[in-house]
Amino acid sequence: MIRPMSGRAIRTTSRIAFLLCGLISLFTAVPYVALRGIDLPVQSEWVVFVVALALVGVFSVVVGLLPRSWIAKACKKDRDDEQLFSAPLKLLGGFAAISYLVAVVAYLAPHRWNLDPQLMLVLCPMYLVKMTFDPPAAAVFLLLAPMNAAVYGSLGLTVGYGWLAFGKRTSS
Repeated sequence: MIRPMSGRAIRTTSRIAFLLCGLISLFTAVPYVALRGIDLPVQSEWVVFVVALALVGVFSVVVGLLPRSWIAKACKKDRDDEQLFSAPLKLLGGFAAISYLVAVVAYLAPHRWNLDPQLMLVLCPMYLVKMTFDPPAAAVFLLLAPMNAAVYGSLGLTVGYGWLAFGKRTSS
């Protein structure tokens, strides 16, 4: 029989995931900053991508490093409340899984589908690499899709803590 993870293990796993996803989100913004929108394969509002990636990245890193009591205070929860880390971690995982699949589908999509590059940059920030050169399948499955999943995992984390901090309180 599999035992559920202890609270300490969930907190530790969450913090590591939050840090990694946040750092990858920040790293993903680098090509957009480096190209400054000029050399992007499509005309886009590159500043929006950089700001969005930076905001969710910084938020994820900060949450990964903040003391638990500060996070609990911001979310108006008890510092030992299991939802403090488990709910955002679940959203991070859900967003990451869906985003990984989007990246794989975008890679495997035939050219006749004519995927809109602007939409694909929003759904899959690492689509920039696919537009610039055609990466091998191994790179997509093992590097680009997981990076895309981490970016959207950071977004899921942000949504999760937003929900905890500003969501309706249920009376128990």
